[in-house]
Amino acid sequence: MTIPHSARRAGRTITLVSAALGLALAAATTAAGATTPVPSEFGTDYHDPVTAAPPISTPHTRSCEVTVAQAKFKDFTPYTGTYTPPTACGTPGRWSKVVLRLDGSVAGRQFDRLGYLDIGGVQMLRTSTPEPSQDGIDWSVEKDVTRYEKTLSKSRSVDMLIGNVVDDTYTGVLDVKVTLTFYAPEPGTRPAKAGGSVPDQVIPLSDGNSVTTGAKLTTPRNSERILAEVYATGSGGGCEEFWYSAVTPSASYSCQGGDDGPYREVQVTIDGKLAGIASPYPNIWTGGWSPYLWSVIPSPTAFDVRPLDFDLTPFAGLLNDGKAHTVDVTVAGVPAGQTGWSAPTNILVWQDAHKSVVTGALTSYKATDPAVTNTYTDGATRTLDTSGKRRLTVSGYLNTSHGRVTTTVDRRLTTAITHTWTPDETTDNQQGRWTDDQTVRRAGVTSRTNRTYTLDGRSTIDADNRLRVLMSFGDHARIDGVRLDDTYDGDATFTLGVPRDQRHAVATTTEHYRLRGPGLCYDHTLGTEQGVLTKDRRGC
Repeated sequence: MTIPHSARRAGRTITLVSAALGLALAAATTAAGATTPVPSEFGTDYHDPVTAAPPISTPHTRSCEVTVAQAKFKDFTPYTGTYTPPTACGTPGRWSKVVLRLDGSVAGRQFDRLGYLDIGGVQMLRTSTPEPSQDGIDWSVEKDVTRYEKTLSKSRSVDMLIGNVVDDTYTGVLDVKVTLTFYAPEPGTRPAKAGGSVPDQVIPLSDGNSVTTGAKLTTPRNSERILAEVYATGSGGGCEEFWYSAVTPSASYSCQGGDDGPYREVQVTIDGKLAGIASPYPNIWTGGWSPYLWSVIPSPTAFDVRPLDFDLTPFAGLLNDGKAHTVDVTVAGVPAGQTGWSAPTNILVWQDAHKSVVTGALTSYKATDPAVTNTYTDGATRTLDTSGKRRLTVSGYLNTSHGRVTTTVDRRLTTAITHTWTPDETTDNQQGRWTDDQTVRRAGVTSRTNRTYTLDGRSTIDADNRLRVLMSFGDHARIDGVRLDDTYDGDATFTLGVPRDQRHAVATTTEHYRLRGPGLCYDHTLGTEQGVLTKDRRGC
């Protein structure tokens, strides 16, 4: 669903407000049994941001913590420093786990902001920030960054930026500290991930905020597995932040797009040849649609943006020739000349430990053209129905030290969006569903990843200028037998165009996160009312 464009960036382009419903104070009881009064509307303070996602499991071994960045972001000045690996928790680059943690605090009035952390040029975290209460909030983000441990094995430069504006109106300074905690290997065990999930090299292709175009990539000549990870985000407050609401030129709406309307596709090309496709994730930042939807529970992945992974191994025979190759990462469907996307990219490389040069070739290649249709209906209510699909299948072989290995990557994307609005955009509803299915067959082993993203938003502005947003959001995946379901539901109302203390904002929100798989069960539900945590329940 989409809100009228002026309201979608609630709190950024206009002052938002929600109406008091005159509810009597209720009592909320958490799973721990503590009773917290639930006010009739939002006050000057509310619960710190929380998420139902599972915590990162860590081994019971010696750990070492290193501070890599500490700054107060007031403008667009980046933090720069130097990282040095610890030596007291095992051999650098052979840790059992590495966990990044960001702790932040902000008070007053501030928009949500996008940020990143690069170490040695490698993007290790892409994040956004919560919008604060007047009294202030604290928040934290944790991420397993063990896959970057080879980069972390040596001293590296540190670059971090959360661009911010502080003035007489927007007073929130983002006070942030980032640490890395390293865990030594368990006694009597081989260091985890040796030759497995951790690449031998991570090659950055762009700086923290760039779309990657014209990058030159030279991989080791003995590469036997190559992945690209792309932190693709639409942002900046313009239409590409809400790319799924763009319309075709023939449709009358405040967010105009190109001929493909809201269809977007992230593409990786090598020397001009399409090498990977992915459906972008419909990120919603904490100022999007209605800030009161996300005041306690952020949208899934908003604080830890998940990169899109592309398996480029079928092209390794080409890339192993010792020459520089041109890699472009673009977002198809964006109108020519329109900005709003960032796509910093890392290349992850696994090398053959017993061979200095690995030869091979691309043997099969089939790419369909994007099949995109847009059907627009005009009238008292306007509707744009969009559907799209794309498929890419490639195969290649490598002559490794352990024999000839063939890799086949088959990826299929679908898009289905229904957007309905009134001519004045006071009613603005959108339903979207995106699927991204990938099958990789390598050396007789098949791995499948099936992802589905769903968005159902409904917004209305009534005669009293009160904006109400109903939002359902889903992040679903099945990865080799493990099922993940992260669902969010929210209902928020406030009055537009008045100071914060006159908005009379109310909101109820829930998040339910489930993991299921062989020997695996995780189930966590959170609920809030008017910024108070009312439910914290765990299953399994």
